Amino acid sequence: MGATIVVAGTKVLGHAFAMRDTFDLEARSRLFDPASQYVGPSRLDEFTAADWNLLAAQRPPYQAALQAGQALRLLASSKDDPSFGYHVNNYRHCVQAATLALADGRGDDYVAAALLHDIGFIACPTSHGRFAAQLLAPYVDERIVWIVERHAEFQAHHYNEHPSADRRARERWRGHPHFEAAAEFVQRYDQCTVDAEAKEAKLSTFEPILQRVFARAPRALPPLP
Repeated sequence: MGATIVVAGTKVLGHAFAMRDTFDLEARSRLFDPASQYVGPSRLDEFTAADWNLLAAQRPPYQAALQAGQALRLLASSKDDPSFGYHVNNYRHCVQAATLALADGRGDDYVAAALLHDIGFIACPTSHGRFAAQLLAPYVDERIVWIVERHAEFQAHHYNEHPSADRRARERWRGHPHFEAAAEFVQRYDQCTVDAEAKEAKLSTFEPILQRVFARAPRALPPLP
């Protein structure tokens, strides 16, 4: 039997929760790097300065190595999802967009944006542009972040016979330095990539691109208002 530590019961919002009297240390998730160490306590409010410093030192290489793979797995999880009417599902749409951007010779940031711009389309439908933009924001050019965050507004320009969409939604951004770039992104890589016969590269094609993007040291984002 593995080593154990004693864990006390706890009470949250007036509700008592029964907890194990002992905790098997072998039940812990494996460490990314065998040379890494676990923090001591199992509660954040019991961490010491040494625990926080340990995590701060071990997180950057962990993040750089795993973030791209996790983003790809999130997208890959929808590979076999049905469509609600489009000729292709959201996974194929994203791959088609990235395939086309790669074929056009676009750089890593642009291809990554094409691949991930709709990664939250199903999970976060009302703000999926912001969802993807926040994922990319610490690592890519500000122009790319702006395009991804607002691409849905620009896409409405192409809804020629939509009964309720505001086809002029993008006009509030006309004159912005990134307006034309966003219009081009949607025209070339978004509104046309719902084609069942379009070329689709294997998802693994984009793994080294995302690895390079997410391996960069992340920029700090401004605090939420």
